[in-house]
Amino acid sequence: MQKPDAVIFDWDDTIVDTWQVVRSAINTTLEAFGHTPWSEDEARKRIGPPARVLFSGLFGEDKWQDADKIYIDAYKKHITAHIRLHDGARETLEALKAVGIPMAVVSTKRGALLRTEAAQLGLDGFFIRLVGAGDAPVDKPDAAAVYFALQDMQITPSKNVLFIGDSATDMMTAANAGCTGILIETKPPAEETLAAHPPQYRIKDHAQLVDFLKKYTGTKPSCPAAPPGP
Repeated sequence: MQKPDAVIFDWDDTIVDTWQVVRSAINTTLEAFGHTPWSEDEARKRIGPPARVLFSGLFGEDKWQDADKIYIDAYKKHITAHIRLHDGARETLEALKAVGIPMAVVSTKRGALLRTEAAQLGLDGFFIRLVGAGDAPVDKPDAAAVYFALQDMQITPSKNVLFIGDSATDMMTAANAGCTGILIETKPPAEETLAAHPPQYRIKDHAQLVDFLKKYTGTKPSCPAAPPGP
């Protein structure tokens, strides 16, 4: 595989560890509407789509904005104290920057909140564009979000653009845009959710991801393709 034209990252649970805050905020929202909170397994299967899609499906189109406000309030209450980078994430970004590979983020998190968190962590300078929900003409997993992220780079999505994320939604986004999907298993999704859009590669963590990416400089052997799921 040749040196990639660009690398696009998901944000939550790919670069930053926000899973327990997100899950807690989702469960606060569910309880506010009289629903049973989600277990860890159920949350991994169901969390991922943009807020409007998720909450409209759960509570109805006329209630999604009310649910969204409850969720955002609960999320903001805890995220500042609990947000942190995944181990090795900064090293991953520095390795790509060192060899001049342009980077972007495509997330289902609100764009303004995404950019606030990136600035808070001192990561905004790594990315040419940080794309969140509401920024592109259509949100992820639609390919429009990827096209929007690459617009300033004048790069067309292709298999030579890597899309790195932790969820089935990320792999669907990669497939929809014709990119190479790489699953980083910081929070492995349920295997059945990956069946429709399996990743081209599976990476355990950022330490392994750095080794994988260094193959483009010729300093490391390539990583094996993703093994079949159980």
